[in-house]
Amino acid sequence: MLNFYKLIEIVISLQLLIISTMLPVYIQLPFLDKSSNSLDIPITLQIPTIILLTLIFNRKVVFRAFTIYIILGLFISPVFHQGGSIGYLLTPNFGYLLGTYPLIKIIGNLNKRNKIRIDNFLKNGVLAISAMHLTGIFYNFIQIIFYSQFNLFLYNLGKYSIGKIGYHLIMLIPLILLIKPINYLKYNK
Repeated sequence: MLNFYKLIEIVISLQLLIISTMLPVYIQLPFLDKSSNSLDIPITLQIPTIILLTLIFNRKVVFRAFTIYIILGLFISPVFHQGGSIGYLLTPNFGYLLGTYPLIKIIGNLNKRNKIRIDNFLKNGVLAISAMHLTGIFYNFIQIIFYSQFNLFLYNLGKYSIGKIGYHLIMLIPLILLIKPINYLKYNK
């Protein structure tokens, strides 16, 4: 049974997911020949927000909020980073959205222990981000096989995985600063 406090946690999680998705961050990578052209890698604060929410709340709450977020983006409103609707299932981005479920599960394992330690957080964080990217790569690979467009696989791999995994791993470092306050709030009542 879903009680009132769990409902509040789900609503808060859903709001933070939508807000963090709507705040794009662009990393400009200049080309080696110092020309004026640059490659923009658009990313959002969605993954750090999901990790933070999973550390604060129970993973079941974040699972429910993320499922509502996906349903909202597919059928109701374009809340995903690059749009929405049922057609989003055909984009490589949707595989990385599905990869968020293993990320939540792995980070949620930290909450089963009494306190979250930095070494466990880093180990599980790297594992969770890797699982998310592997799920996205697998989804992309299935799409490539289904549509017989093998020339797009390396492009999608570079754009959606290799280009963003470094940022996702680097975002674990600021989250380390929040571990001590989270532990204090959760376990010192």
